[in-house]
Amino acid sequence: MVHSSPDSSPAGQPLSPGAGVDKQARRRVIAASFIGNFVEWFDYAVYGYLAATIAVVFFPEADPQTALLSTFALFAISFLVRPMGGFIWGHIGDRVGRRTALSLSILIMSLSTFCIALIPGYAAIGLWAPLLLLIVRVVQGFSASGEYAGASAFLVEYAPPNRRGLYAAVVPASTATGLLFGSLLAAGLTGLLTADQLHSWGWRLPFLLAAPMGLIGRYIRTKLEDTPVFRELAAEEHAEKAPVKSLFANHWRQLLQAVGAVLLNAVGFYVILSYMPTYLSTELGLGATESYLATTIALLTYIGFIFGTGMLSDRFGRKKVLISASVLFLLLTVPAFMLLDTGNFVVIVLVQILLGGMLTLNDGTLPSFLAEMFPTKVRYSGFAVSFNLSNALFGGTAPFVATLLIAATGSTLAPAWYLAAAAAVSLVAVALSRETSKMPLRHE
Repeated sequence: MVHSSPDSSPAGQPLSPGAGVDKQARRRVIAASFIGNFVEWFDYAVYGYLAATIAVVFFPEADPQTALLSTFALFAISFLVRPMGGFIWGHIGDRVGRRTALSLSILIMSLSTFCIALIPGYAAIGLWAPLLLLIVRVVQGFSASGEYAGASAFLVEYAPPNRRGLYAAVVPASTATGLLFGSLLAAGLTGLLTADQLHSWGWRLPFLLAAPMGLIGRYIRTKLEDTPVFRELAAEEHAEKAPVKSLFANHWRQLLQAVGAVLLNAVGFYVILSYMPTYLSTELGLGATESYLATTIALLTYIGFIFGTGMLSDRFGRKKVLISASVLFLLLTVPAFMLLDTGNFVVIVLVQILLGGMLTLNDGTLPSFLAEMFPTKVRYSGFAVSFNLSNALFGGTAPFVATLLIAATGSTLAPAWYLAAAAAVSLVAVALSRETSKMPLRHE
């Protein structure tokens, strides 16, 4: 006879995953989720921050705008593998366990990022250089497709029922911290090194850090137990044998709503937090060091806002906060980008803080919202597939589309209109979904 955990309840009944979990265990889970996600997204974001330098190293024969487009095209192509990665990681996470999936994903990400540092430039091996870069970027995309969803599901399933929004906010906070560290490093490199030094060897340094940081993150994750909810499911032998198939057969409506809800996050995250330094320096003519510094200051405030948003969503509900984010982006994005065009550094910093604060209303709420939309049997799959599908179609392509729109229209406001359109779609998707914050997690 199988004995269930202290958190157990009859299959299909509401669960209280926070019961029976001591505070020390929760602290370990928070620390492991934060550190692991930080490592993953530092690795992944450094490419975006050093895009202008990478363009020179790997596409030296193209004109600057074509080289930058080529670099962002590689950035976008790596996202095409993410829906497939969502299927695979979702299957592992729902069938084998959340911890197993997260431990594997961080190892793959760290090794692939480390390999970028070892790729010779175009001057040394010609077309093999961008081809090898593309292969490694695809591996990175596959790894990243399991991280955000898995860490969010892990935290939500460990959290007390009335604090799931706050716990899940650790994921975007750690993501932003990874971006912050990447931005600081990029700013330091561009400020301390000459252009020749940066192009010859300086750009490789952030990628070399990936291996040791990844091994530390993996070690911490292997010391955790899987979530109480998943352990109960496995003990009762109710884990779904084909979670992705069940997701599309039984939860397709929630899946569509989730894809739409993620759209603003996908476009906003990569335009505001990843593409912005390149936009400021390449399109608006701000110095590279000043561009990185402005983004770094904005990221510091962004991390603080994230936790406040998580608490707001616990108190007022996920839908209200997500709808507020969409409405603000519809109203303020274009005026905010017009202010960026003034070129005044203080104004640029204040606008980035404003845009970042608006994005946190979405980014800080989305992890708990998506995790709560799907039952335990398909939670990892539902989150991973919806999140990665939307990011593959609209997130990874955002820097490329923004650069292309500017080139096609001649207007530096083009990215703002694109971001506003994403907000409109997310507004409709969230409005059609149900409120999840006050509902208990369930197996079925």
